[in-house]
Amino acid sequence: MAPRRPVVPALVLSLMTATVLAGPPAPAAAATTYTPVAAPAAAAARSTTGIKFVDITSGDAVLKANVVAPAVAGRYPALVLPSSWGLNDLEYAAQAQTLAGRGYVVVSYTPRGWWFSGGQIDTAGPKDMADLSRVIDWTLANTPADPNRIGTAGISYGGGISLIGAAHDKRIRAVVMMSGWTDIVWSLYAEETRHRQSAGFLKIAADTLGDPSPELDKALDDFFANRNAAEVAAWGRSRSAKTYLDGLNANKPAVLIANGWGDTFFPPNQLVDFYGALEGPKRLELRPGDHAIAELTGLAGLDNAVWNSLYRWFDHYLRGVATGVESEPPVEIKPLNAATEKYADWSALSGDNRRYGLGSIRTWDGTGLLGGAPSTGWSKTLPTDKDTFANGGIALITNGLAAFTGWQPWVWLPTVDRSRAGVWASERPSRTQRIRGIPKLHLELTGTEPKGTLVAYLYDLDIFGNAWLISHAPTTWLDTKGGARTVDLPLTATAYDLPEGHSLTLVIDTVDSLYYDENAPHKSITITGGSYLDVPIH
Repeated sequence: MAPRRPVVPALVLSLMTATVLAGPPAPAAAATTYTPVAAPAAAAARSTTGIKFVDITSGDAVLKANVVAPAVAGRYPALVLPSSWGLNDLEYAAQAQTLAGRGYVVVSYTPRGWWFSGGQIDTAGPKDMADLSRVIDWTLANTPADPNRIGTAGISYGGGISLIGAAHDKRIRAVVMMSGWTDIVWSLYAEETRHRQSAGFLKIAADTLGDPSPELDKALDDFFANRNAAEVAAWGRSRSAKTYLDGLNANKPAVLIANGWGDTFFPPNQLVDFYGALEGPKRLELRPGDHAIAELTGLAGLDNAVWNSLYRWFDHYLRGVATGVESEPPVEIKPLNAATEKYADWSALSGDNRRYGLGSIRTWDGTGLLGGAPSTGWSKTLPTDKDTFANGGIALITNGLAAFTGWQPWVWLPTVDRSRAGVWASERPSRTQRIRGIPKLHLELTGTEPKGTLVAYLYDLDIFGNAWLISHAPTTWLDTKGGARTVDLPLTATAYDLPEGHSLTLVIDTVDSLYYDENAPHKSITITGGSYLDVPIH
């Protein structure tokens, strides 16, 4: 057997080697059921076999894997854990021991094309689906696993494989997807805007730690070269859970989806409609943080809210333990600056939609009023190739640090150049405004080129000019002619308490290093009257 390379998670390396400027802290039919049994008193209540390394042959590839199980003879539910993009089967070593102690057979494996597993990276394609089923076959043939109680779970790539796999393999009765995707096309091209940094991280990892398939190489090469978008989209759709929703609804596994508000790889908007369309047992949890950050400490075996939810989910749907997860509200959110909340469904987050019209720009400070009915008779012209201090930060790093520190990405608003950006600030409310859901921006534009990009940022502004990022999003248009146009842009889903006396502030510019823009140099875009922002308020 080939030697195992040590796991060095890319997320940890990123947090250790990169720096970021941070401002002051922000102000304050159902799945199979079983007779309930008592949960173990502690996470490691049972002795285990310890981790054993195995090779699993699947088609043209030998997959590197490890297995750990309860030491006492008997039949146990089984969990299959595909590793994340760029990592290997040792990723889940601490959690596999914990789960085995709770009464599970746990098989972790390195997907094809990564590290010492054979084959080439299939990016959750048909070969990966066949591999997942083959790993289940191996588990049933070589461990004391109960064939009627199979679950899959994983972070990022492993989570995506787990969810899509449940549409293909009816034996999978429960799934936990952490920081995964449901629509790769939207992840790459949300609002027609190419996501530069996140795709760049994926390519670096694949080229450094894996063996990319020709299909993956072509898709990424075309993406970065801005060509053959329809072909890239077709490749992405075949690797998206959204495409296999009918299969999931036919099989009805119990699905738990956990993600971060600030996930720069798989922003959470894609999850909302998908979650609503699932017909089996389901749960949606959103917390502060970037990609794979909320669940990161759990990989070290530390107490972690996401992994605690995973225990409760599998304990109920695979072990029959009455954990309460089946009866509590299925949408759980941890706002960016407030305590955890639970809702009956996503629509219950926002009880009211408040419209803020964009008003004319004051001459003395270059700021417009955000609020009241949309007004007319004004305009604000932005250069197409000038950046500002308003930005979405650095993928993985900025929102990742925010999850640990409680400090949202920050800018001192007076430093945002009004000759390069449009800025609109609301009156300061006399009570806290609880923003919950997806803010939506409507813009009336003139003087646009056939192709162009805008980026919108929603901030919490205090009286000293400190502005904390609540949400943001880019939008791009690809047309055959320029001129006047209307843009309707959903910002990233968010949950944030705007404190009493703080101003809700909108900034719009044309450049952000997170994204590729389609702006012609030395041109301009003009925002005009009739523009407004809709904010969901609970």
